[in-house]
Amino acid sequence: MNLYLMRHANAGVPRESAKLDAKRGLIAEGKEQCMVMGRILGALKVQPDVIVASPLKRALQTAQFVGNELGYEGKVEVSTALDLNATYADFQKLLDKYADRQDVLIVGHNPNLFQFLGRLITGNGGAGVRMRKASVARIDMEKHPPLLQWLIDPRMARWIYASVAKSSRSKTSRK
Repeated sequence: MNLYLMRHANAGVPRESAKLDAKRGLIAEGKEQCMVMGRILGALKVQPDVIVASPLKRALQTAQFVGNELGYEGKVEVSTALDLNATYADFQKLLDKYADRQDVLIVGHNPNLFQFLGRLITGNGGAGVRMRKASVARIDMEKHPPLLQWLIDPRMARWIYASVAKSSRSKTSRK
């Protein structure tokens, strides 16, 4: 399985009330991050068999916007194994549920998402991997331990996207 772990995009300032914070949606910058990351994933030929998100609004919106950019036609599945209080055991059960899938995109939150990633690739959580908002990591789950193949954050994605667009414009202007 190719596992894609994605941190939700920018949703602005956290709310003090957990109940209100759970309903916090993406801000304009977050929506733009989703568009750019979705296009980068599309250029990398990522075609998820399933997209699973935390039940919190910002993660669900991220999953939906990125799914739209990828042309994903299924319904985004929601799992409490990705919410803020989820444990690694919850996460492992989620992975087991989708073990028969080829490409799985999971959208969640820090700090548990980068802790899950660190534990996956080391077996003991010894890796400290920073995941900015809207970052995506690709993990090859067939390797033992699973292998982190790449990690793209929105800053890098914007740079790649702008470079490709600039290159395309200069090629057409030379014709």
